[in-house]
Amino acid sequence: MTLLYTDVEQELRAAVRDLLADRCPPSAVLARVEGAPYDLDLWKTLARDIGVAGLLIPEEYGGAGASAREAAAVLEELGRGVTPVPFFTSSVLATHALLQVGAAALLRELAEGESAAALVVPFAASPYRETGATVTLADGKLTGQVRAVAGAEVADVLLVPVGGDLHAVRAAEARVEVVPSLDLTRPIAHVTFDGAAAEPLGGGFDLAATLRFGAGLLASEQLGVAEWCLEATLAYVKERHQFARPVGSFQAIKHRLADLWLDVVRARAAARGATDSTPMSAAVAQAWNAGVAVHAAEEAVQLHGGIRMTWEHPIHLYLKRAKATELALGTPGDHRDALAPLADLPGPV
Repeated sequence: MTLLYTDVEQELRAAVRDLLADRCPPSAVLARVEGAPYDLDLWKTLARDIGVAGLLIPEEYGGAGASAREAAAVLEELGRGVTPVPFFTSSVLATHALLQVGAAALLRELAEGESAAALVVPFAASPYRETGATVTLADGKLTGQVRAVAGAEVADVLLVPVGGDLHAVRAAEARVEVVPSLDLTRPIAHVTFDGAAAEPLGGGFDLAATLRFGAGLLASEQLGVAEWCLEATLAYVKERHQFARPVGSFQAIKHRLADLWLDVVRARAAARGATDSTPMSAAVAQAWNAGVAVHAAEEAVQLHGGIRMTWEHPIHLYLKRAKATELALGTPGDHRDALAPLADLPGPV
């Protein structure tokens, strides 16, 4: 596979980037995080006009029939804007789960952009460990609670794995309680079922496969976060003067930014490689990109000086997104441990 962007991917990136620049710059995200973070009007435009909601859905179900490469291009742009829309939770994680069981009706619903879905597992669930059964099924009814679910707040359909089966529950049948989250742009919620009517979607559902797929594509969102932090910091050190010189002209600053640029370039290669959706490429991408996003955000905080201490500057949103995604779908340590057997190498001792 090539790591370069195709013409189609470049056009898709440009369309998303232009829309976000017009409708959802970081200042606009910052203005809404303390109220209702999700921008559902923007999501409708992305879902219907640009068609991102159905990117991964086959054409026979009304989707675009695109590959993970196109979804990764969208995630990179959404990461650059810490954009508060449910693309990752609905159009990546939930869609992959539905594709596994062939839930045609729900796939058509998502492809039209009329509904959003959420996979009801903790956002910190690892593809390498059991999540632990917290929901039980009896007589077609679900009972139990799943904590720290991303995207549940704005989901119309909740997808609940029970054993090897996947079940759908309409959001009105569950209690969704938003709880404090480090990432202000992607709230998490506790989802409680108390005899909720469940529609069986099919058996043979492999939750670990969906979590691995999501982890691989999450690397592109982390790449976008790191790119924005690097670019914003470069622009700032060029205009900020100290001792009658731009602070970016100091050699120590140059070295730090050069090292960061190299890290981001490697992160881009890892993210692009992860679009082939293999377990090894996903593990490599998360093992590297999660740390790069955090490092880029921390460097942005440091090199922006005193201004970064103000709530009015959006840098803290990027640091919080980076730290939150570092724990999502397996930590970097989880993915590094998984790489040893995948690469047929001795594991850490």
